[in-house]
Amino acid sequence: MKQLLVLALLASCASASSQVLNSVESVEYDPVNQRFLASNGANVIIVDSNGNEVDYLGSDPEADYGMEVMNGVLYTIVGADIRGYDATTGTQVMSVEVQDAGFLNGMASDGDHRLWVTDFSAKKIHELDVSDPGNPLLTEAVPNTISTPNGIVYDGALNRLVFVSWGGSSTIRAVDLDTYALSSLLTTGLGNCDGIDNDLAGNFYVSSWSPTRITKFSGEFTSDEIISVPGLSSPADLCYAEEIDTLAIPNSGNNTIVFVGFGASTGVWEPESDSLAFSLSSNPVNEHSAAHFTLLQPTQVSLEIIDSAGRRVHLLLDEHLAAGRHTVSLAGISLSAGQYLMRLRSADRSVALPFVASGW
Repeated sequence: MKQLLVLALLASCASASSQVLNSVESVEYDPVNQRFLASNGANVIIVDSNGNEVDYLGSDPEADYGMEVMNGVLYTIVGADIRGYDATTGTQVMSVEVQDAGFLNGMASDGDHRLWVTDFSAKKIHELDVSDPGNPLLTEAVPNTISTPNGIVYDGALNRLVFVSWGGSSTIRAVDLDTYALSSLLTTGLGNCDGIDNDLAGNFYVSSWSPTRITKFSGEFTSDEIISVPGLSSPADLCYAEEIDTLAIPNSGNNTIVFVGFGASTGVWEPESDSLAFSLSSNPVNEHSAAHFTLLQPTQVSLEIIDSAGRRVHLLLDEHLAAGRHTVSLAGISLSAGQYLMRLRSADRSVALPFVASGW
């Protein structure tokens, strides 16, 4: 079974990103050039797969909200337009205006020739066929999404679209692409869901603003896992890069991007008491580590790191959590080499794990 690995890929370029990342709403992976592209309003920012270089994608591209890379073209939303740019050079190759557009927001693609764009305020979904790039065909796929649509993703296994909704206790809905019928998959209990993407195993990842977190849902939406990532702030239109098994999370609240990698763990350190089913992967702890625990019932939980002098050096989590499995990544923090405790407290229990940090 795969374990969560935290890749704080932007740690080395944080100072550079503060100069150029100023309107981050969406991020996409470009598999041909093996790099990430981030929407930045009047421009598009390039971040390489190591996360240590930041640059602009040419002088043409603009990107306000959702983006998709398909067949070497970066598709973006700019106001009422859906635009296409060469993903390598940034040269514009297409522009289509959506008549009577309200607030175009999320974007999805089938990886072949179709794009879908949500209209946040008009509660619609538009479909754009780019089989002939010189003559793209725009249609209204869903005239009324009922709830306010935000992020959207294509689920090829079931030939459907899945989108998340804005507002309290957000609903996740599906669109059958054979009939274009709308159905409700789940009322999440989350507030203001923003982005959604899926992985090769059929799981879905959803970003929410209330609580601020990433939630991993099974393909049937019958089970979920909470992934808490330090440094999140209004997480927006995330991207799961299947080619490198990495989740990229743009934070519109603080204009940063956090990367969380999924791969084979280097080992799991488990406590002697499993009263909270609390574990660390791995020990020694490094930038790839994460804490995992399971709650049998909803409760207030805090998770902190204590140094050898008994001082709290990081508060990773302090909130009321639902029952179930939880993962807390260490993306966005730094820790000097040395000996520490990671302490997990619930309403009626406290468990501490000693660990050694390699330093990062």
